[in-house]
Amino acid sequence: MRLFTTDDVAKNNQGKYLGVLVAAKYARELNLLPSDPVLLGDQKKLSTRALEAITSGQVEYRLVERRPQNPI
Repeated sequence: MRLFTTDDVAKNNQGKYLGVLVAAKYARELNLLPSDPVLLGDQKKLSTRALEAITSGQVEYRLVERRPQNPI
């Protein structure tokens, strides 16, 4: 198991909180991809793969503002 500090996550992102949120979303996307059942034993956890991608700068993302909700 690899240890990721908040400084590692914040280094290539706009902040540690945003980096962790993006890593969680990326891990959910990785979970949706089809996987080969034979190779599952030697793969890393999805959260570890996502944090490695986020801390190394491999994942590019952009923030989109929410649309204002109309009151009913």
